[in-house]
Amino acid sequence: MRVSIIIPTHNEAQAIGRVLADLPSNLVTEVIVVDSNSTDGTPEIAAKMGARVIPEPRRGYGRACLTGLAAANAPDVVVFLDGDYSDRPSELPILLEPIIQGDADITLGSRLGQQRIRAALPWHQALGNRFAAGLIRLLYGLAITDLGPFRAGRADVLRTLGLEEPTYGWAVEMILKGALNGFRVVEVPVSYYPRIGKSKISGTVKGTAGAAWFILSLTVRYYFRRTRRNPGVRLTEC
Repeated sequence: MRVSIIIPTHNEAQAIGRVLADLPSNLVTEVIVVDSNSTDGTPEIAAKMGARVIPEPRRGYGRACLTGLAAANAPDVVVFLDGDYSDRPSELPILLEPIIQGDADITLGSRLGQQRIRAALPWHQALGNRFAAGLIRLLYGLAITDLGPFRAGRADVLRTLGLEEPTYGWAVEMILKGALNGFRVVEVPVSYYPRIGKSKISGTVKGTAGAAWFILSLTVRYYFRRTRRNPGVRLTEC
């Protein structure tokens, strides 16, 4: 199975080395770091450690993920992972297992399970995350608990979904489109730790508010745009 890892970065020089070093080399075919105008040497560190670095000057978290997805070299599975070392790359087998076993098309790492350090997720981010997950449960009937960035999907499924969201709405687009198209979305527990360096989202009021707006507005918009097909595909916890 060919596994491509996509890591969006912006000034993650303090963390990117640890992220890349912790990836299980026996499971990973290629690592793509999509860098957005870093000025601290992040691209150079990533390149020295064997990652393929792709500059993406256009802003947007989702845009960086889409750029990496378009550049992936014939993968069977694509994994998305942040470059701040809050998720543990060594837990990649947990994320891949349901896909390898044929039990899932998309897997989501829930940060609300094991090994979660309370301070790792700021209270306002945790509150907004729970509200968004609750809204998705209410509108779509999806038993989702988290919108974490550590996730994986079969490459053919991701191509079928036609992902296009360039903003932080990316966090829900894959989930909602996957469910609406009848794909199996499976949630697995992953550990979560305080990030290294300052967050570009939760570290600022503007970043937090912007991310919340994109996520909630996209959730509501998809609800009213959905077809008459039954969207009630529920997430299954492993």
